[in-house]
Amino acid sequence: MAKARIPTHIGIIPDGNRRWANGRGLAREEGYAHGIEPGLHLFEECRRIGIPEASIYGFTQDNTRRPSAQSRAFRAACVAFANEVSRRGAALLVVGDPESAQFPEELRCFLTRQGDGMKVNLLVNYGWEWDLAGLADGGLKSAAVSRIDLVVRWGGGRRLSGFLPVQSVYADIYVRDEYWPDYQPDQFGSALAWFGEQDRTLGG
Repeated sequence: MAKARIPTHIGIIPDGNRRWANGRGLAREEGYAHGIEPGLHLFEECRRIGIPEASIYGFTQDNTRRPSAQSRAFRAACVAFANEVSRRGAALLVVGDPESAQFPEELRCFLTRQGDGMKVNLLVNYGWEWDLAGLADGGLKSAAVSRIDLVVRWGGGRRLSGFLPVQSVYADIYVRDEYWPDYQPDQFGSALAWFGEQDRTLGG
């Protein structure tokens, strides 16, 4: 693939964790822990290819209405992923409402970007309405996140689910039917190949 056709910023919606667990006879909340390693593999692949920025959905404010066991599990998975991706050299920024008890205290240090490697934006307790409400004070709450070129969603859903609506306004959207814990590098490779074939006129 030509270097010019590699996206400068990708968005990742890692869906299907609960369905993956349910299909294996596990408690639904057990799926989230199995989504950590795929996220780290994808980070390493982005870094190898030279993609400078990636945003990944951790959990939304709407997700916190799920049963408490699930909420605890996805919060713990976000903390584990954040700590490890930071240890591996990512320039990590956590984007989400920190004024809620659902926001993990361990991630407050990442409310400003930490590190100087590949940019990783992790959406934690994120809500699109919360984000846009920042415009009343002069700017998006997610103002430090750049425009997204490509959104890749696992789990078969054909929707953005409130994922960074302003940054995604001109993003191409590629969907995989596989559940996120079943991530394989060739799935991401197919997404990049597909992106390289798109006519990126951006409305022009």
